[in-house]
Amino acid sequence: MSTTVDSQRHLRKIRDGRVVSTSMDKTIVVRVERRIRHPLYGKEMIKAKRYHAHDEKSEAQVGDVVRIMETRPLSKLKHWRLIEIVSRAEV
Repeated sequence: MSTTVDSQRHLRKIRDGRVVSTSMDKTIVVRVERRIRHPLYGKEMIKAKRYHAHDEKSEAQVGDVVRIMETRPLSKLKHWRLIEIVSRAEV
């Protein structure tokens, strides 16, 4: 029983999203969109949420598609960190 708890303990959430702000030092704001179907009417809707993520090297730019991972609290709002830049924004 303890082996299943240990193996599931270190699983962290990973999200893909688009960078919408880089105005803070070592912090990016990532907008993550997900598509859901309305329970009654069946229409597909887009729900979005903004996450503050830690970017140590300040390498992400506005418009980049990035992958972020859940981590320990780094500040009041930052509970995510940048893993990789999936694609760069077209200039």
